[in-house]
Amino acid sequence: MPRQIFQLKMSLAGVRPPVWRRVLVPGGYTLDRLHRVVQHAMGWRDCHLHSFEIDGTRYGEPDPDGELSLRDELDSRLDAVVGKGGRLRYTYDFGDWWEHDLVVEDVLTAEEVERYPVCLDGARACPPEDVGGPAGYAVLLSALADPTHPEHEAMWEWAGPGFDPEVFDPGRASTLLRRFC
Repeated sequence: MPRQIFQLKMSLAGVRPPVWRRVLVPGGYTLDRLHRVVQHAMGWRDCHLHSFEIDGTRYGEPDPDGELSLRDELDSRLDAVVGKGGRLRYTYDFGDWWEHDLVVEDVLTAEEVERYPVCLDGARACPPEDVGGPAGYAVLLSALADPTHPEHEAMWEWAGPGFDPEVFDPGRASTLLRRFC
């Protein structure tokens, strides 16, 4: 049977203008591997906890203290928990609370010459880690865009010289996906 490839659109919730990615991922990937795909495609650094929610069930790394009720993401394959048109919610960083909407746009047959996962498209840079969630990111964008803003220079310094909120390179994301996922 040919390998199934899921075309996913990942959108960062609560952020304007939109930050999103479109990726192709093997359906046989566990949710743990999908976590790595989200991290590298979006541009996060995997510094914080995360979880998935699918049809009311939460998946992630099991909590040894039992405080969070999660199914083990290592035991759950993408193609077993969602199909074409299905939706997943991925939350990253329980302090900043970054929610990502993942939609299965299509289920395709793998092309023999293609290496997966791959990032097809996307828009805008990932927010910097620890910026304070969507509200903090809005403040950062406002300060960066307005040279008269009292925090303009401090925010540019904090975000770093390489940060440009408008720039996203799907080729670079694909390279990271193939190397680390």
